[in-house]
Amino acid sequence: MSASLFLGIDGGGTKTAFVLIDGDGRLLARHEATTSYYIEIGFDALRALLRDGVQAALRLASVPASDIAHCFAGLPAHGEDSELLTTFDALLKDVVPRSTIGNDMVCSWAGSLAGADGISLVAGTGSIAYGEWMGRGARCGGWGEVFGDEGSAHWLARETLALFSRMADCRAEPGPLLGLVREHFELQHDLDLCGEINGSAARSELAQIARLATAAANAGDVQARQLLVRAGDELAALAAGVARNLGIGGPNGIQAIPVSYSGGVFAAGELVLGPLQAALARRLPGAVLKTPRFGPELGAALYAARLGGRPLSAEALTRLS
Repeated sequence: MSASLFLGIDGGGTKTAFVLIDGDGRLLARHEATTSYYIEIGFDALRALLRDGVQAALRLASVPASDIAHCFAGLPAHGEDSELLTTFDALLKDVVPRSTIGNDMVCSWAGSLAGADGISLVAGTGSIAYGEWMGRGARCGGWGEVFGDEGSAHWLARETLALFSRMADCRAEPGPLLGLVREHFELQHDLDLCGEINGSAARSELAQIARLATAAANAGDVQARQLLVRAGDELAALAAGVARNLGIGGPNGIQAIPVSYSGGVFAAGELVLGPLQAALARRLPGAVLKTPRFGPELGAALYAARLGGRPLSAEALTRLS
């Protein structure tokens, strides 16, 4: 087989996916590993994770690394510390012949919109937005959990726990969330939550608590539902920020701006998508919310093909669907 394969690596705060495709849109291998957030695991562990993941994908497809025309790895926090760019760029050295390292936001955009102009919202462990328009690209958000990542699973988990504390204190009216958190952590006393969370919960583990907000909202908890409404509004603000950075927002801007999405927060369905749609109507008139065509893992592979000078044809994209 000639060098006509494209490897995409979609990193994230919770998991990392490796996808190998060919130029005709055939999926040859898919492999999944754990978090690739270097701040949590360190660069040595990240380098080993990427090497092992690439080798696993190659074994599944029974092909050598020399057959990979290009590899793109989208990794969380890439580009957010200039002094680390050289370290990032060397991560796949001697693993694949040709590779490019970027931010994982690109995987989501390339997948959800299949590489077409528009804006992609990512709400996984963290949150960020990225868009391209007529050859220009811009990002918004992605500032991290300490002072950003609004609308993300980590943000939603933090707000969920804050709401629990207010309910437990009788600062807020008790709702279904109170019992769900107690049951989830098997609390003997509400204050035992401090021992469960403070100083011990990893970023990716804490983000999983966001699911309790969805469960509580589905159980009729009005205050939990409001958290999801706020998440939708925060994510719409990210999309509007990208549009302004690209010069396509505002009352005299582009009339139809495709906006798509990816990430675990959207597993809440209409509880988040409904508020997001309403907030987009206010913040970015003309936005057209689109169901993602592909996931970010395939987006990474599609972007690898684009970087390799051989973007997939419409027919190949249909085959990949």
